[in-house]
Amino acid sequence: DPWSGHPSRRLLAAGLSCCTVLALYAASSLRDPPPVWGRGNDGGDEAVTVLMWWVPFGRNQPLDGCERRFGIRDCNLTTDRGRQLEAQAVVFHHRNLMSSGLKNLPRVRPPGQRWVWMNLESPSHTRGLRDLAGIFNWTMSYKVDSDIFVPYGYLQPSQTPAPHLSMPRKTKLVAWVISNWNEEQARVRYYHQLKEHLPIDIYGAHRLKLKDNSVVKTVSEYKFYLAFENSQHPDYITEKLWRNAFTSWAVPVVLGPARSNYELFIPPDSFIHIDDFASPRQLALYLKFLDKNKSRYRRYFAWRKRYDVQQMFFWMEHGCRVCDAVRAAGKPPKTIQNLANWFES
Repeated sequence: DPWSGHPSRRLLAAGLSCCTVLALYAASSLRDPPPVWGRGNDGGDEAVTVLMWWVPFGRNQPLDGCERRFGIRDCNLTTDRGRQLEAQAVVFHHRNLMSSGLKNLPRVRPPGQRWVWMNLESPSHTRGLRDLAGIFNWTMSYKVDSDIFVPYGYLQPSQTPAPHLSMPRKTKLVAWVISNWNEEQARVRYYHQLKEHLPIDIYGAHRLKLKDNSVVKTVSEYKFYLAFENSQHPDYITEKLWRNAFTSWAVPVVLGPARSNYELFIPPDSFIHIDDFASPRQLALYLKFLDKNKSRYRRYFAWRKRYDVQQMFFWMEHGCRVCDAVRAAGKPPKTIQNLANWFES
């Protein structure tokens, strides 16, 4: 087992879920005690109110599923700004904050109330950080050293390990779904080189149409998926891997942070990294080889006998995790004096 020596695997062997492992991994950099996922409210019975100051991207959804979905009891999520003074924490989504302006932050801040900066975009697509010094108490993002760590997805040990895999039938080779095409991005530059040696079906704006408007249904017909991130930063591993590739049972070919960074979250034999090859031509030759070699291709799915893929439930799960963090936190709250330096590092 090539993952047997990884510290995350050793913790998994002790019975911890992957999400707990990653939360523990982040603990060393936290100044408040870190939340441990899935704990519920073992730390106390007092109800916690969390206010989402903006609904991220305006996507309204039910907010009453913390206990049912995540085992977190007595967690009241709300978007009612009239309840701000009673909330133990207020979550501010960065993109909404930038479009609305700092003038629309609450005028009154009760003592002890945590203000949480939430952002799931990479530093390349995050502006205005230097205007936010000394405002927030906690960070919530995909970065492992966030105060509240919320990755796009994670693995957890399967409740019913499968001795044999039932592989879906694949009839096509390589797919890529991309909506924002930018010739300056590393992913587009690499694609232009790769397509010279390999046929690639591209879906998205002004290209092939998705089957039933579903990424998963479309990609499920392919053996490989180009999980190319729009920018390359530590820990920035998005739904391109967790949903587009893993949920579709396609082997992800990744372009993002270093291989070692991916291996903090997933087994090394679950993906193909472009850095493993001297050139796009060499990568293309390898994918063609796997296409003809069924047993070698199946090795990229062996980990599925032991682990299940979980995706974050946007945006309810983020609010529920804040409740956990409030219960675990010490007093008084810290203040983040240089948000830009931390996030861009």
